[in-house]
Amino acid sequence: VQLQASGGGLVQAGGSLTLSCAASGNIFKINTMHWYRQAPGKQRELVAIITSGGNTNYADSVKGRFTASRDNAKKMVYLQMNSLKPEDTAVYYCNAAVVEIGAFSRERPYWGQGTLVTVSS
Repeated sequence: VQLQASGGGLVQAGGSLTLSCAASGNIFKINTMHWYRQAPGKQRELVAIITSGGNTNYADSVKGRFTASRDNAKKMVYLQMNSLKPEDTAVYYCNAAVVEIGAFSRERPYWGQGTLVTVSS
């Protein structure tokens, strides 16, 4: 199983970016997916959660600005980021709880490689 995150880049404060994360491999089902971020010198923090049914939850720092969504058929998760601030600068990681084919209901966590978002002031 692999997760491939993309969509990062350099954007001015107030701008928008959409991150994507594609899952591939021996996948039977993807349960909850997460977006995390890690800013330089800081610990990794949870940004957004999206369940298999599409229910979402967000860190207080991004509520009202970020929107997570997913396409289960395509095994994709997205993070629409609006009104970006310099403090949103970080490497963004996707994480997925994956049930592999043949694993019955047992899920395992997988991480994408991260995509860098830089917001200039």
